[in-house]
Amino acid sequence: MTARLWGLMLLLSLAWGCSFLFMHLSLEAWPPLTVVLSRVVLASLLLWLLVAAERRRLPLTRPVLVACLGMGLLNNVIPFTLLMWGQTMIPSGLASVVNAVTPVFTAVVAHLATADEKLTGPRLAGVLTGLLGVGVLAGPAAFSGGVEFHGILLGLGACASYALAAVWGRRFRRLSVAPVAAAAGQTSASTLMVLPLVLVFDATSMLPWPAPQALVAILGLGLVSTGIAYALFFRILDAGGATASALVTQIAPVSAILLGAAILGEALLPRHFLGMALIASGFALLDERVLRSLRRP
Repeated sequence: MTARLWGLMLLLSLAWGCSFLFMHLSLEAWPPLTVVLSRVVLASLLLWLLVAAERRRLPLTRPVLVACLGMGLLNNVIPFTLLMWGQTMIPSGLASVVNAVTPVFTAVVAHLATADEKLTGPRLAGVLTGLLGVGVLAGPAAFSGGVEFHGILLGLGACASYALAAVWGRRFRRLSVAPVAAAAGQTSASTLMVLPLVLVFDATSMLPWPAPQALVAILGLGLVSTGIAYALFFRILDAGGATASALVTQIAPVSAILLGAAILGEALLPRHFLGMALIASGFALLDERVLRSLRRP
């Protein structure tokens, strides 16, 4: 965990933290599916420029195309749509806290779907602690079935999709696909999947041109929080492994909460902060290397 790696992680956490603010502002102009489409289109354009700059290529073989389609569905289309829909019901800061459950779900999916990432005693304790955090987050809403509870459920659905994507994405390494090319391939596949949905469900020809604030948010969501974020993510993954990359999801809510409070006037309840603390504790139990790295001088 070098100073450079921590710097990259902080930049990525800021990019992902901003995404919740960008989504909130984007939804003031366009419906969720149209925002998702603009996000993956802008990210694809930027990522293909990076592919060209690094002189990489995406092999157009059947296994690679299947990998891109699966990753685009699980890592972009489903979670982006669920997060957008959820943010019509809950504040952006709370949505970012719910998203921090992703490593917990990933541990469960990896245990069931892989042979080399099984749950040990401490890791099982981490999963249970993280799920307790989810329960604290939901609070009384879990029993009332109100709007906030539905928003949290949608956010948890996005976490589950990200967890499936983490396991699915392992095949890119086996196929020897460069990370930035894999990212460009998945966002391009996402574009092909979302476009027909937008044409069917969103009357795009009737949508107004977004106001300047919403337009900046849409551009920021696609270019910064998706395109640049993926470029940072894969560099962190190469340098620090899955532990370092997953740790970012625990840092991102801090910037999301601060931005939501400063710009949108949002406020989180004490139970939301307690839930986030439990989720972070669960993640630390899932991988003891995080605790060891934080203890090092």
